[in-house]
Amino acid sequence: MPKKRQALVEFEDVLGACNAVNYAADNQIYIAGHPAFVNYSTSQKISRPGDSDDSRSVNSVLLFTILNPIYSITTDVLYTICNPCGPVQRIVIFRKNGVQAMVEFDSVQSAQRAKASLNGADIYSGCCTLKIEYAKPTRLNVFKNDQDTWDYTNPNLSGQGDPGSNPNKRQRQPPLLGDHPAEYGEGRGFPSVDSRGSCAPARRPTRKFSPVLPLFPSHPPGGPHGGPPPPPPEYGPHADSPVLMVYGLDQSKMNCDRVFNVFCLYGNVEKVKFMKSKPGAAMVEMADGYAVDRAITHLNNNFMFGQRLNVCVSKQPAIMPGQSYGLEDGSSSYKDFSESRNNRFSTPEQAAKNRIQHPSNVLHFFNAPLEVTEENFFEICDELGVKRPSSVKVFTGKSERSSSGLLEWESKSDALETLGFLNHYQMKNPNGPYPYTLKLCFSTAQHAS
Repeated sequence: MPKKRQALVEFEDVLGACNAVNYAADNQIYIAGHPAFVNYSTSQKISRPGDSDDSRSVNSVLLFTILNPIYSITTDVLYTICNPCGPVQRIVIFRKNGVQAMVEFDSVQSAQRAKASLNGADIYSGCCTLKIEYAKPTRLNVFKNDQDTWDYTNPNLSGQGDPGSNPNKRQRQPPLLGDHPAEYGEGRGFPSVDSRGSCAPARRPTRKFSPVLPLFPSHPPGGPHGGPPPPPPEYGPHADSPVLMVYGLDQSKMNCDRVFNVFCLYGNVEKVKFMKSKPGAAMVEMADGYAVDRAITHLNNNFMFGQRLNVCVSKQPAIMPGQSYGLEDGSSSYKDFSESRNNRFSTPEQAAKNRIQHPSNVLHFFNAPLEVTEENFFEICDELGVKRPSSVKVFTGKSERSSSGLLEWESKSDALETLGFLNHYQMKNPNGPYPYTLKLCFSTAQHAS
């Protein structure tokens, strides 16, 4: 219960709860460096959404929802974390809206063990969090063995992997795979368009079944923030297409630049195109499948200007410019951002500096003039026609060339709307001819003050 800064812990029996309370009465307990206090709850049982159905729907197939999936989720990864709980029979991964998977175990008991031990855990430190429920199907149908589907009872199914490899003979690894995957290589793995305009299948390298552990080292590549690097050579991207469909955009307020300002937080944006036939809809082509998954995971179902955003994978393999038209503000309905200097994932070093966050009511700003003030932000917001921040905090002594700080709004929607307008705003430089390009991203801070 994060808003109350409290948590419930359910023990197997009353004796366990008594021991915990008695121990805490005589010994100070610290959690994340803060003193914690333990007492009995009035609740007899921890109830979670879906618990009422669990007793009726218990079976050997589990539905996994992977939250904040900034690294590759494949059959290899899921097998590695699930098999210690009981023999895995089949895995099916689907990626239409975010990343979900169904895992079939050899028995109900194995599925119960997996649900009890893995639900709420992070596959990698701070990301790829597992939400696990019982699935409706009682058996999965798998037709090929590859990164998205695998039948471990039939290793000879045709697929991209090595048919002679038996995953059940792989080194058994414990759940939770460290901080993140290993070093990454180049290669997007997207469908390519041939000279006739038709889509050719993505070229994926042959998968090698070496022991799983070396894929998950303990140090992040590229920098202290552990930003998402490009896709690994062993796997293709998450999504089937690098193109997103975005519905629920306010036509009177949004344009290509403002869409870019929002989506660039989650990966390089190549192109943006508004659709004349579908008012309030736009296509956004990202640089890779990782960016597509991050954008869906973090932006889908958020609100901008009173409208819910629906962000999903497009069936199109790329955005074709076609004939553009004028939006309500007079700007073009199509824009190419592939060469934009405001893309933030162009090199591994640059990508590692990004902090991938869900939208919140606090924005972190950087690359502002040294003398920037609260009044400057008020004036800019008034000029752009967006809400002023309720609180502004400028950090001191961070840099001699520019300033950074926090901007807080009353709601998450207000901050998201302002991000679209204010990100990459050209702020006047009082000491030179070249303006400062203000940059924004969401902050983990709860308040600016």
